[in-house]
Amino acid sequence: MCQICRKFGNKVEIPPEKSDLWRAEGALPVSGKASFRLTPLCMNVVIDMGNSSAKIGCFTEDAVHGTYRRVTYDELLPIVKALQPRHVLFSSVVGDTEMWKTAFEKLTDSVWMLTPEVSLPFQNLYQTPQTLGTDRLASVAGAQVLYPGCTCLIIDAGTCIKYELLEKGMYYQGGSISPGVRMRFQAMHSFTERLPLVEPVAQTTLIGKNTHEAMQSGVMNGLLAEIEGIIYQYKKKYDPLNVILSGGDAHFFERRLKSPIFAVSELVLIGLNSILISMVQPANVPKNRRE
Repeated sequence: MCQICRKFGNKVEIPPEKSDLWRAEGALPVSGKASFRLTPLCMNVVIDMGNSSAKIGCFTEDAVHGTYRRVTYDELLPIVKALQPRHVLFSSVVGDTEMWKTAFEKLTDSVWMLTPEVSLPFQNLYQTPQTLGTDRLASVAGAQVLYPGCTCLIIDAGTCIKYELLEKGMYYQGGSISPGVRMRFQAMHSFTERLPLVEPVAQTTLIGKNTHEAMQSGVMNGLLAEIEGIIYQYKKKYDPLNVILSGGDAHFFERRLKSPIFAVSELVLIGLNSILISMVQPANVPKNRRE
């Protein structure tokens, strides 16, 4: 079992004794979002830039100091500046990546942008790597760090539900993508005349007694059945198999899944740091970096 996880029933989560590393009171900007204790040992800063906000992770080599969640793009540069990182790696699915790279280079000379073309710590067997989301690469790298040498099914429950297979800790085989929780609710609302926009809930009845309950049951129970079914199919083909659940909507499912899983909320950040470590080896360090 990984160092930052523990089992509860047949699931795994961050243990309380490690929670200070992930959710500690911090001294950085943005009240309520800090999980850092500011320290000059924070050498690596990794940034996962999503559709509406960013997450920041601070590491010394492979040791995590904490995370910043739900960072708006107006807040991003002041926070990174306050951290005074030696190395920065960012992954973005939106926006002008070159603009952000230029902005980060004003804060440190060692700035890296994750693209499908970079050298990875695993073998990428995806047939169209140029179309592969960098967040998917990062989640695979995170699984490799936590479970070296193991075959892992990574389930990232975010805007979309992404399933990734890492075989024997080294070979990324690909996976599948399906609509996420809120996308399904939004689709029913947008493509019909009368169905309302409904919010997701962790617990729902099987038989909805009104339209809200029926929609919640369809989406939440339907997704639960989908995830269980995908896990079952993978386990028939790969044994043993570690199943890792991550992403912003993972909490809706982690305690309802019957299959044993490992819940790792910061999987993408762990993976980004692993990729950054492999990129800043002496042979790869940018020539303009000041020592």
